This record gives sequence, C-alpha cells and structure tokens, in this order.
Amino acid sequence: MTSPTNEMQIHDGLRNPRTYRSAMLSVEILREENQRYAASLGISQNNACLGFRPAYLNQKSGEWVLSRFRDGTPAPIHILDGLPDAWVRARDALGHVIAVDASVISGFVRDGRFYTREEAARQARH
Repeated sequence: MTSPTNEMQIHDGLRNPRTYRSAMLSVEILREENQRYAASLGISQNNACLGFRPAYLNQKSGEWVLSRFRDGTPAPIHILDGLPDAWVRARDALGHVIAVDASVISGFVRDGRFYTREEAARQARH
C-alpha cells in the first residue's frame, strides 16, 4: 500500500477475482466504455462537475491511481500512459501504453473512494 501523497490507494471493497475481465484493458476498450456510458454520468465529461476524477483500479491488489498523462500531470479523461509500469502489458513503437493487465478497470475517484463507471453513474444521480 502506498501513501495518499502519490494518489495510489487500496480500494476497500475488492471485487471477486473471478469477475476479472479476460481481455486486457486497452485504448479500444476505453472507447467502447465511453460509447456505452455516453448518455450517463459514467464518463468524465459528464461527472467531473460532481467531483469525480478519472482513475483506474487494479482489482488484484486493490490499488487505485488517478488517470495521468505520460509526464505525470493529472488527466481530465482516462489515459493509459500514466499507469504504473507493473500494470502495463503492451506499448506501441513510440512507448505509449496500448494495453494493461486484465485486472485493471477504469472508473473514478471522489473523496478518496474508487467508483466503477456504473457506481459513479448511480452515485452521481443522488
């Protein structure tokens, strides 16, 4: 577990490991998720005003990190380049992350808690 200062936390409600996606999280999967949640509060553009910040959860370890650009600055949307190297499974010829471990999911953090896209959409309605 790491300290709050580097914005990596342990999720207090680990998902059942059997629910891990079989495919690695990739740029294509992020696009599909954005399309699926476009009409809801499950995307950054629709929930940032409510304090949700794009993030990723490693379901194996329970650690979450905020989405960041390659240089480490916070990203307003889900970007794979700023993820911990240990989570990365594939990079393109320029070194950009194109796929991460299948246990990593996209979601959001608000008030120090990780929310899946679905949880954020439900929470934001309240």
